[in-house]
Amino acid sequence: MDLKFGLRSLRKNPGFTLLAVGVLALGIGATTAIFSVVNAVLLRPLAYRDPDRIVTLTTAWRSGGEREGIWRFVSLPDFQDWRAQSTAFEAMGFYNALEVPVSVGATAEYARGAKVDPEFFKVFQIAPVLGSPSQSAALIGYAFWQSHFGGSSSALGRKIHIYDRTLPISGVMPPGFAFPDGNEIWVLTDAASEYERYRGLLKASSIDDNIFRGGLNYQAIARLKPGASLKQAQSQMTSIAARLERQYPDTNKYRSVSVTRLRDDMVSAVRATLYLLLAATGVVLLIACANTATLLLARAGARTREIAVRAAVGAGPMRIVRQLTVESLLLALIGGGVGLLLAAWGSAALVSLAPADVPRLAEAGIDRWVLGFTFAASVLATLLSGLAPAFQASRVDLNEALKNAARSAVGSGTGRLRASLVVAEVALSVMLACAAGLLIKSFVALHNVALGFRPENVLVMRATAPLPVEQMHAFFADLLKDVSALPGVIAAGATSSPPGWVETLGAYWIDRIPEKLDTTSGTRDAVSVVSPGTFQALGIPIESGRDFNDGDTTDAPMVAIVNEAVVRKSFPSGDAVGHTILCPFDSLNLQLLKIVGVVGNVHQYGPDRPVMPECILPYQQHAYNNSTLRVVVRTAAKPEDLEATLRRVVRARSPEVSVSFTTMEASLAENVAAPRFRTLLLAIFAALALALAIAGVYGVTAYVAGQRAGEIGLRMTLGATPAQVAVLLLRQASSFAGTGLLLGLAGALAASRLLASMLFAVKPTDVPTFAGVAVVLGAVTLLASYLPARRAAKADPLVSLRQE
Repeated sequence: MDLKFGLRSLRKNPGFTLLAVGVLALGIGATTAIFSVVNAVLLRPLAYRDPDRIVTLTTAWRSGGEREGIWRFVSLPDFQDWRAQSTAFEAMGFYNALEVPVSVGATAEYARGAKVDPEFFKVFQIAPVLGSPSQSAALIGYAFWQSHFGGSSSALGRKIHIYDRTLPISGVMPPGFAFPDGNEIWVLTDAASEYERYRGLLKASSIDDNIFRGGLNYQAIARLKPGASLKQAQSQMTSIAARLERQYPDTNKYRSVSVTRLRDDMVSAVRATLYLLLAATGVVLLIACANTATLLLARAGARTREIAVRAAVGAGPMRIVRQLTVESLLLALIGGGVGLLLAAWGSAALVSLAPADVPRLAEAGIDRWVLGFTFAASVLATLLSGLAPAFQASRVDLNEALKNAARSAVGSGTGRLRASLVVAEVALSVMLACAAGLLIKSFVALHNVALGFRPENVLVMRATAPLPVEQMHAFFADLLKDVSALPGVIAAGATSSPPGWVETLGAYWIDRIPEKLDTTSGTRDAVSVVSPGTFQALGIPIESGRDFNDGDTTDAPMVAIVNEAVVRKSFPSGDAVGHTILCPFDSLNLQLLKIVGVVGNVHQYGPDRPVMPECILPYQQHAYNNSTLRVVVRTAAKPEDLEATLRRVVRARSPEVSVSFTTMEASLAENVAAPRFRTLLLAIFAALALALAIAGVYGVTAYVAGQRAGEIGLRMTLGATPAQVAVLLLRQASSFAGTGLLLGLAGALAASRLLASMLFAVKPTDVPTFAGVAVVLGAVTLLASYLPARRAAKADPLVSLRQE
């Protein structure tokens, strides 16, 4: 009966029903959309066997050293000692993943590839669905198998070219397995093979153990033994790291190890952002519930005689509460259904807006957990928005109600409840607005950082030439000449590490060769190789000395260019040109390089990270990492227009060279993708919350004006002016809004410290931001209350008195 009556009642009041459902749908839909992402990324178990037993092992630097915090990479000798000395793990493997050039037949492209230790697959307890792992062979992913070989079993034994190696395909991994980072190809390796490879790259028959142990080039993963806890494993690994620190002080000083569950490690960079957004949508839902509660209070006032008749014929207060609560539940469930449709659209929009590195984001969608969350949110909305108005309406004064004195019949606390709801709405919207204001100001500061170069109109072409060193040098030299001669090209160059991307870290020494090549005794730096013309193409100023030229080859004296950070750190006099620097990169001849130039600083890790000292080497004197350079081309027109031409130029010189394209502006956008994502969404949620709060202020002012219509008519009959009446109503509305504003500012001040790690160049207690929010909120709430106050002041007092 209650359900039938509730449906009939809502159908008879379509305006109220649409408004209430719309408000609840916005709150529930926004919260559900964010929850669908949180569920997929943070809550859903990984799709591996016993996923909570899979952990990552990372290098942890204790305070006191030059580094501090967690470093995802580990050294191979450390890893071997960990595996040999630990007993808490069932399997432990290392891997090295990056985008690699791949050729299947005559087609050269890039694919995600990883070199993995034989125990890597034991960690996941996974095996190929076709074939088996084999040394000196490649395993391919299921999607790669389908797209390149049509899912045919004849793919086994077929050849695949990776860099300058030709490997047979020995197996196909199961559908869905793509660890790490959407990987498509796995090649088995071991420590001995990796050591041999480095000796070949460094042109040395034997290498000091400090070189290998000091280099952090691999990532490690392990599976806990049954019954072994994460705490026990961490304790054991900390002890092993302490022993290694004592045994190898030159490389392992301050170095420890961190053991983290794989899922926690994967989401560590996005957990805070997603929980922040979920909290923000929770606030929006609370405001929506408060707004709906004010609508229900107004409707209860209009139904005073109906409620009074029910009470007169025997309905008790709880019976009335039940009826009104059922109607609220119907509203919330309908709102939840509409909100679910909004959430399905919203989750797709979130996936498109989110940073590309958010793990498992593609799995976000509507599942049974999201449906359960939506239902729970609907029930919560019922309790928050429906119970208080229902209890208030049940306290009806029968005598007044039956005499049609509707304005006073529904409990005397209605006005106070409405005011409390408006205060809560304003306070919550102020908290969201302050958080959004801080993030917006932080994002603006991030964009205003002087990057040290000009990213506009720069096309970036990644190219990998899997050729011997001399041929590789010749290929890029000829390619750059071809590119520079193209119409519309202002300048062209090539670099291993364009701004925003650091590929090699090392250490440098000025005017000396140390007795031991110990990175802790040198000064930390980023190392890159560039061609002549790169600084001009990127707009990086040469402060002193000269640029590299075509004469800087292997037959000429070895040279280097440094940035201003090196000068400030190592040359107090400011004169670096003519000095020598040692910055080992691709050989161990420990040769000092003559500094021939100084260039301006560039933010290598993006605008939110400090500038590092940088040692820059000429590309024709070194064998750069994996035969890969990024060709940077400054154009007179849109850089994307040159992409097809560059592809043809490369294909004409060598069809074996893989290429991919982006622009420097797009590349930089990736560095600020996470702050842009959370700033945009929080700003949207804050605007939605503000709109709902304004609607609440408007509604309460209009309600108060209606309640006091007789009083206003009497005042105007006795001589009060419309302006005096408007001020009277505005004063009351301003007291509600002002109280909410003060409470919201206090709450924002307390909660803003949670944003500290997400802010750049802005303090969590930034006074201008809080003051700006207060001014804006005060102005819009004043406007929202002014409109109904003005309308009430213009009413005909005789009409008001006649109605009274």
